[in-house]
Amino acid sequence: MNTLTQPTLTIDGRTVAIEGERNLLELVRKAEIDLPTFCYHSELSVYGACRLCLVQVEGRGIMGACSTLPEAGLKVQTTTPEIREIRRIAVELLLANHDQSCPTCSRSTNCQLQSLAQRLGVKKVRFKSVLQPAPIDESSPSLVRDPNKCVLCGDCVRMCWEIQGIGAIDFAHRGHEACVQPAFGKQLGEVECVNCGQCASVCPTGALTVKSEVDAVWAMLADPTKKVVVQIAPAVRVGLGECFGRKPGEITTGQIVAALKFMGFDQIYDTSFAADLTVLEEGTEFLHRKTQGGTLPMFTSCCPGWVKYAEQYFPELLPNLSTCRSPQAMFGSLLKTMLPDQLKVERKDIKVVSIMPCTAKKFEAQRPEFAVDGDPDVDHVLTTQELAHMIQSSGLIFDTLQPESFDMPFGFYTGAGVIFGNSGGVTEAVLRYAAEKVTGKKLEQVEFQQVRGDSGLREATIDVNGTQLKLAIVHGLRNARVVAEQVRAGKSQYDLIEVMACPGGCVGGAGQPVSTASNTRALRTKGLYNADKMLQLHKSQDNVFITECYERFLGEIGGEKAHHLLHTHYQSRRRIADESLPLMQAGEDRHKVSVCLGTNCFLKGSQDVLNGVLRHAEQSGMENRLDVRAGFCFEKCETGPTVMIDGVHVPHGTAAKAIEVLDAHIESDSQGQTGGTDSERIVPR
Repeated sequence: MNTLTQPTLTIDGRTVAIEGERNLLELVRKAEIDLPTFCYHSELSVYGACRLCLVQVEGRGIMGACSTLPEAGLKVQTTTPEIREIRRIAVELLLANHDQSCPTCSRSTNCQLQSLAQRLGVKKVRFKSVLQPAPIDESSPSLVRDPNKCVLCGDCVRMCWEIQGIGAIDFAHRGHEACVQPAFGKQLGEVECVNCGQCASVCPTGALTVKSEVDAVWAMLADPTKKVVVQIAPAVRVGLGECFGRKPGEITTGQIVAALKFMGFDQIYDTSFAADLTVLEEGTEFLHRKTQGGTLPMFTSCCPGWVKYAEQYFPELLPNLSTCRSPQAMFGSLLKTMLPDQLKVERKDIKVVSIMPCTAKKFEAQRPEFAVDGDPDVDHVLTTQELAHMIQSSGLIFDTLQPESFDMPFGFYTGAGVIFGNSGGVTEAVLRYAAEKVTGKKLEQVEFQQVRGDSGLREATIDVNGTQLKLAIVHGLRNARVVAEQVRAGKSQYDLIEVMACPGGCVGGAGQPVSTASNTRALRTKGLYNADKMLQLHKSQDNVFITECYERFLGEIGGEKAHHLLHTHYQSRRRIADESLPLMQAGEDRHKVSVCLGTNCFLKGSQDVLNGVLRHAEQSGMENRLDVRAGFCFEKCETGPTVMIDGVHVPHGTAAKAIEVLDAHIESDSQGQTGGTDSERIVPR
């Protein structure tokens, strides 16, 4: 379009063309003016809570730039004395009610509140604090939630719901008691959080941060009786440099290895080796399912956030998940099985550390399935951020480190293993294997552009030797729900579905350096594809050390030993920890009533059932004879609303039906009969 015909407005006296921008804030940033904001992210809905992106619009007054639509002819000023003072007051008010332990906060160097206070010239806080210190929540294996540092911007709430479709945290209470917390005041580790950490990636302060394992790793390195080995995930190499002033996507593998050797790690390996291993196991499993009539579509299982999501919300689809462990879990199992003989030490003295872009990997490492007699296959997981902290605390000048190489044989990898860090990378790597396996011919063109892209839900159809493979590539768990619902309803036509919890895949993991730039993930993605191009080998089956590993140790691909070490099983997690909330309690001989408030039953009216029982108890004076609780799942969704009364299952419950059964129990109790039983009974429909 000719620029002369484009609508324009003026920002601080400069003419700016309107080219599809959604709000004034986008236009201001387009004009290269860094307008401050806490609560605006282009991927999230407009919230307009922080009131920092205020602008003066001629004839209209002061308005929030994020929530004002662009119009031709507007005259906008981004900085006036009045706006500067409003912003300064807003930041002062936030600081007055904020835990100001800045020097010891893990976000000290990249806290937006701290940065804005300096930028706006806030020298002192003129307002009295009314902060009532709240306990820090460290229940999650992946995250730490410090409500004393929350500024109520709502970024975490919208990320958890709008992008991930979970809603593990939300606003609670009103006025000065307003806060962000998990449901029913529980801790983060007790609710349906999948540990993806995306809430922490958008938190502008230290209210949500990665749970550090740095001290534990330093302690292991200082123990001369331990052999400490480390594996580095593909996405770390294109993210770590940002912590030291490098551009996103710049590959720093050699410097990372050099730093780890300086810090005292005994062996340094690349998780891309295990990704190559995963391709062979997962590709073989997929081909077997496709040709032998196995369960399809097959979901990938490399992402622990997605696996836990499936366990919680779609347990009936667990047979569709690949039984392959993630590359991290495969590597831990393999190393702790092979290294004792190679290094002449006992298993208990080998400690495996993973460096990951992902916070959910911390949860995965603690799964009991990935341990032998209580000894975990992976002892500790560090994120990219934590590795940067270790390098800094070691006094190393990262830019001056001379690159070094991984240790062999587990430091050798192909490009297929490297691209695992991108959304679509797992699918492409498997296709590079499957295409050769099916045709028996060497694959000359290894890139499958059809599965690449940045859309949260992509489809592709690939012809392999006359067979049409229908694929779906998904990132972001809200998108995963769409596909999972199709599969559950029997409406899916896919053969293979790749799911990654984090936007963009592992490159966008919450353990990566925090960035507000819109192109960061794209640059990291490009960096991994470039790394693939620069390698001599691009297919996992061409990794000679993988071949040797099977010949000398694992046996046949997908065989008994390989399956024992490299595969796993999953379990339903419909119920959450401490699965009931007491609403009315009495003595030891009380009658027990529990009403499910899980999503399925709630939508069917269980809240009305619970309220009806409580009202009946109060009106009939039975409060001292009942223990009434809100439950969260009895795994009887098909007969909801579900009510349990003294061990009796009341299907398709209504308030009237529950009261009828309860009164019958009380009547029986009054006549000297037992009111309940430990074994479950069912009231007829």
